[in-house]
Amino acid sequence: MEMMVRARRNRRSAAIRGLVRETRLAVEDLILPMFFHADAEDVAIDSMPGCTRWSVQGLLKEIMEVHDLGIRAVVLFPKIEDSLKNPQGSESANDHGLVPHLIREIKKRYPEMCVITDVALDPYNSDGHDGLVVRGCDGELKILNDETVEVLCRQALCHARAGADIVAPSDMMDGRVGAIRIALDEAGFEEVGIMSYTAKYASAFYGPFRGALDSAPKEGDKKTYQMDPGNVREAIRELLMDEEEGADIVMVKPAGAYLDVIARLRDETTLPIAAYQVSGEYLMIKAACASGWLDEKAVVLESLLGIRRAGADMILTYFAKDVARWIR
Repeated sequence: MEMMVRARRNRRSAAIRGLVRETRLAVEDLILPMFFHADAEDVAIDSMPGCTRWSVQGLLKEIMEVHDLGIRAVVLFPKIEDSLKNPQGSESANDHGLVPHLIREIKKRYPEMCVITDVALDPYNSDGHDGLVVRGCDGELKILNDETVEVLCRQALCHARAGADIVAPSDMMDGRVGAIRIALDEAGFEEVGIMSYTAKYASAFYGPFRGALDSAPKEGDKKTYQMDPGNVREAIRELLMDEEEGADIVMVKPAGAYLDVIARLRDETTLPIAAYQVSGEYLMIKAACASGWLDEKAVVLESLLGIRRAGADMILTYFAKDVARWIR
């Protein structure tokens, strides 16, 4: 056959494939989500094999291993004691609470570690929702947007005072990015960044996470504030609002089933994009590999490479430690 162009020439050896590779995965791309509680014992999470709900001391020890692997960013998710929960989510802004205490301890030991905190009320709200809840005259539950934003601002300030590098509002309330930006700036925290959950979908993939933190809604669902899975233009609208309100990083959650959304946002913004490979994605891979049907290392690396290829600059993944070891 007389062919001037043979695409396979660029695939014929590992060295050549490495030279022409368009997308790469690095340890610096990874953010490790970490669960913790106030109890003295570390607890294996049944719904997420291989993951742990850490005690404070356990998490600090784990941070040392994470740091040694080259991972430089973690995002913190607390399980709050039921006795501290109320309909106002008051504990979320307690300067002496579990989250600010842990932030201070991490920054004391590892000042170069980027500490990202979740800003939302569902861990603190006795109703299990990301916002304040009232029942309307029709008997329906309603999420109070503007009143919730006020509490989120207090929560973000609490985390900033403790030393958080980035606050990540995950609640999907309208206007919260701008309000938090103003609150941080007025309090002298101009350098604290905001990673906005810009396109957080009302997904069926979150189940294992809610089991890890006992944070599922006590009644109703989150469809009035999280996005409908069928929408992508709405994600662009959310992106434009978050940009205007001062977001430093925007996020798509979940990642795997929403690669098209990541790609669309990549075309629309110059801001860094984060993508969250959520608990359901993690569990599906773990379960398939435990049954012997898939090669865990190969599948995990391919799944994360696909997220990067779609346009994400950074990935929140429970596989971060494994990936860091594999890459090294």
